Amino acid sequence: MRLSYVRELDEYPTGARRMKILAMAVLAILIGSYEGQIAPVVPLLLKDLDMSLATYGAVSGGAAITGAIASIIGGRLTDRLGRVRLLIPLMALTAVLCFTMTLVHTPRDLLIVRIVLAFVDGVAMASTAPLIRDFSPRLGRAQAFGFWTWGPVGANFLAAAIAGWTLPIFNDSWRSQFVIMGCFSLVISIVIAFNIADLSPELRARIQHTERAATQVVDLAKPPTLRSLFSRRNIWAHVVGISLWLVLYITLSLFGQTMLVGALGISSAEASTIMAAFWSLNLITLIVTGRLSDRTQLRKPFSLGGTIAAVLVTAYLAFSLGQENVSTGLLMVVGALLGGSLGVAYAPWMANYSEDAEDADPRLQGTAWGLFGFLSKGIAVVGLLVIPHVVEATNWQTWLFVALGCLVLFIPAILMFNGPWRRPAQPVPAATVGVGKAEA
Repeated sequence: MRLSYVRELDEYPTGARRMKILAMAVLAILIGSYEGQIAPVVPLLLKDLDMSLATYGAVSGGAAITGAIASIIGGRLTDRLGRVRLLIPLMALTAVLCFTMTLVHTPRDLLIVRIVLAFVDGVAMASTAPLIRDFSPRLGRAQAFGFWTWGPVGANFLAAAIAGWTLPIFNDSWRSQFVIMGCFSLVISIVIAFNIADLSPELRARIQHTERAATQVVDLAKPPTLRSLFSRRNIWAHVVGISLWLVLYITLSLFGQTMLVGALGISSAEASTIMAAFWSLNLITLIVTGRLSDRTQLRKPFSLGGTIAAVLVTAYLAFSLGQENVSTGLLMVVGALLGGSLGVAYAPWMANYSEDAEDADPRLQGTAWGLFGFLSKGIAVVGLLVIPHVVEATNWQTWLFVALGCLVLFIPAILMFNGPWRRPAQPVPAATVGVGKAEA
């Protein structure tokens, strides 16, 4: 029985219609990431709730663990129930949960609300990466995933910009931010609900090379099995490899400014300027490299080249943390190069992972991306719990060398991924099985 809000397509959409659905998926991950933002009001929250930073760290860790578990559950559910059937009601629910933040008066209240919000949001957002896969043929997938990555990064800018603009208007009331967040999210959720669609199970089971050329690789009479995905060596190489790669990325995301201030003695404003350079070039290279990866239909060379560049830049940064009087200008260049290098590696990796999982069984994309969500949130939990203790026992330079070692170990994992190292001599042949008709 099809629910009224679920628009299920029996023919693969083309042109502007497909791009509109992709835009809705990107908007969904942006809003979902924005709903989880709390950093701009943490100083006000700590003061109002009479809460220590350690207690806040424990609350954040508990929410992150819940979100990681939710990603696994959401990944399986989105494969079984469909993307939109899961996404739309849960997006509306997370918007409502933003308003419940205004009812928080104690650290215990905060823990309960953040855990519930993390769980619902984690299940909801597990549908977004599979939606990107569903509506991005392989000839445009890396660029599509590059835009998807803009969601979590863009949420940082969105939350900070809105807080900077509106907090003075509302007398620095941190509750005002969650009222704004709830209203904004609810409106955008309605917009997404009216413009997004889902593919039929038959279409999701195909590998779409272009808008009109697809191949059928599984027997629809047989149900998908997890063994078909996790019995493959290349999938485990992706899983283990990206877990190691994320150690550096999460370190910079959670503690970038703190690391620079603590290790180099620069001001918070200078540290924020350096990290802004990091994120700016990262956003640019995600899209540019994604486009180049799609045009050449190569994934592994970009992931390898970007990672090697990131290793060299990280090594220089780790060395610099032990020096004195390092100029802010030089650090901005180093930060930008590091962010750019990671962007070069990341979007092609996402496309590679999606395609390798697709080759195992296209019907298990939600499961594969649910596992990725679990890993990324799990590494964040490790970062929150482990990094401060390592830094207290040693210093930031030591931890950065640890993260550098993890990044180096991603390189041999790339060698086990599927996909060519050289550009194919001929374009991908248009298959006759499962070819969708052009939309009017």
